[in-house]
Amino acid sequence: MTDRNSYNDLVSEIKAIISTARAQSVRSINSMQVLSNFMIGRRIIQFEQGGKERAEYGKETLRNLSDELTKEFGRGYSKSNIEYMRKFFLLYSGRLEEKTQTPSGQLEKKKTQKESGESEKTEIMLSDKITGQIVVKHLPLSWSHYVFLIGVKNEKERTFYEIEAANANWSLKELKRQFNSSLFERLALSKDKAGIRKMAEKGVVIEKPQDVIKNPFVLEFLGLDENTRYTETDIETAIIDKLETFLLELGKGFLFEARQKRFTFDEDHFFVDLVFYNRILRCYVLIDLKIGELKHQDLGQMMMYVNYFDRFVKLEHETPTIGIILCKKNKSSLVEITLPENSNIRSAEYQLYLPSKEELKKQIEEAEKEFSEKE
Repeated sequence: MTDRNSYNDLVSEIKAIISTARAQSVRSINSMQVLSNFMIGRRIIQFEQGGKERAEYGKETLRNLSDELTKEFGRGYSKSNIEYMRKFFLLYSGRLEEKTQTPSGQLEKKKTQKESGESEKTEIMLSDKITGQIVVKHLPLSWSHYVFLIGVKNEKERTFYEIEAANANWSLKELKRQFNSSLFERLALSKDKAGIRKMAEKGVVIEKPQDVIKNPFVLEFLGLDENTRYTETDIETAIIDKLETFLLELGKGFLFEARQKRFTFDEDHFFVDLVFYNRILRCYVLIDLKIGELKHQDLGQMMMYVNYFDRFVKLEHETPTIGIILCKKNKSSLVEITLPENSNIRSAEYQLYLPSKEELKKQIEEAEKEFSEKE
């Protein structure tokens, strides 16, 4: 009888959470849904921790909860969705603080100072006579985003995608695309252990030229068949046709300026495939496309392009131009021997298909092992 009374209390308290959240008009619908689902998950965990007997019939509890909540509130409370709420709280319980009691039904939003490129950070304060005052720190995405992130097992990776999705305002479709293209692993391959740790805590922070490099760049959205012959012009045209997606693949702060940018000296004409500007680094970014493996002539050509922009295009307040050679096969040793150590020229491979996450993770583990041996 006691357990039945406790279950009835659980249902009443969850209904109160939903009703209180729905009554608020200060926050958007998405934010209130995320908050109420977080609190429902919290209350279910509290109920389960009340004894072994409850844990044993946990599935039945969720099924009964689903029936009762759906009957009163409609869609959104299926058994699987309630299971997601439970997992959601377990994964993000560190965002919660419990305060002293305040008047019932009060909701407050507190903004915190944000760094450049970050989404606005908020603390959401919700209280009622049952749960007391709850402060939930910065859950900026929609419920659909979090349902997807719950399936990301690696905590560093999960936090990274949450931060990037919030900062770049990714749709759920774009979040899935970035995850499937192994963005975290590709960026991690160009960083040391400290860099990977920083990326997991803060997302992508662009401070220097190498921060814009991915390994590799994934261009599967261009729709070019890996086994079909294509030219550099074909790739360039496909990029222009899918420019918005390509800008997302490049990362933060990129603005498109020109295709086949022409400049002339000594009566000779030269053309840069693609010219971008990065407003965070305050510099031009030149991209040259190569369908084969990297050659030393490619590096010399890009060096000339970069020097021209630095001497005749760049303004005094802007930082030095970055040159990126996107090629089918990179040769890092050739880059090291050809270019000076402080060069702003980088080469990177591109792929026309989604990479294997397992293979990239294996490469990261090997790189971390090398860094550990050097320390």
